[in-house]
Order: sequence, then structure tokens, then C-alpha cells
Amino acid sequence: MEEHELIRQALRGDHAALSQLLQLHYDFVYKYLLKITMHPAMAEDLTQETMIKSIEKISLYKEKSSKFSSWLMTIATRLYIDQGRRRKREKLWQEEQQSLRYMQWQAGNQHEDWPDVLNALSELSEDSRIPLILKHYYGYTYEEIGSILAIAEGTAKSRVHHALKQVRKELG
Repeated sequence: MEEHELIRQALRGDHAALSQLLQLHYDFVYKYLLKITMHPAMAEDLTQETMIKSIEKISLYKEKSSKFSSWLMTIATRLYIDQGRRRKREKLWQEEQQSLRYMQWQAGNQHEDWPDVLNALSELSEDSRIPLILKHYYGYTYEEIGSILAIAEGTAKSRVHHALKQVRKELG
């Protein structure tokens, strides 16, 4: 059966046609992902995710606007980029945790207390932690905090409020 006919049937809800269509393109997508990831297991995982996403989103495919293979490549590329962003965030989180443990260790070696409030602050996102510290440790006004962080004064006030609420909850 021709690809165009498989696409039409898949768009009408024919699962067998969609399965056949994806089988036709599986190696193509895998080889593409292998070239951009340079990692066979990652390429395999992303290919699987691409196939799943294409099954979920087949109704959004517009035959007139792009080739089916281009549509799959778009999905695969976006999944790869998203995975890279996730890995970057995870690496940053791990570095923050390692730094926090080092600071705690250093305080212990210098026979200093590590206040519970610092643990509570470490649980906050940067977006919340920075305005809270600027307000309550350094005494800046909400207007000044907004200026420093390039956010609205109301946003600064809101972030401080929610951060305080979370810190209070953490400290019990």
C-alpha cells in the first residue's frame, strides 16, 4: 500500500495503517536520532518516544503542509531538545545539592551551626529564594527587588510572600 493511502487511513483512525506507517519510518527516525545523539540507547529511547507521540498526535498531522517523515523528524528533534533541557536542569540540581552538602560540611568542620532555615531556603526555587533573601536578609524594598531582578514590584512581593509561606511550612 502506498504511503499516502496509509496516512489517509491512519488519519481516519485505522490503527493497522498507522502501525504500518510507523514501521516504515522507524529506521529512518532511529538513524537520524543516532546521528544527533551519538548514543544508541538514547536514540532508541527517543525513537520509541517519537512513535508514541506520533500515535497520540496523529490527528494533528496535516498532509498538505509537510511530508510525514518531516513531521516525525520535527517530533524527534523536539523530544531530543526537551531531553537535553531536562538533563541540564538535573545536572544543575545535582550541582546545587553537592554545593549545599559542602557548605553544611564546611560549617560543621568550623564548629558552626547550620541553621534549619538554610535547609528550608535550599528547598526554594531561585525565583523564590532570591527575592526572599533580598527582602529579609538585606532589607531591600519590593521596588528595589523588582528593579534588581527586572520584575514588577507586585511580582517581587508575591514571590516573597509565597517563599515565606513555604519556609514557614518547612520549619513547621
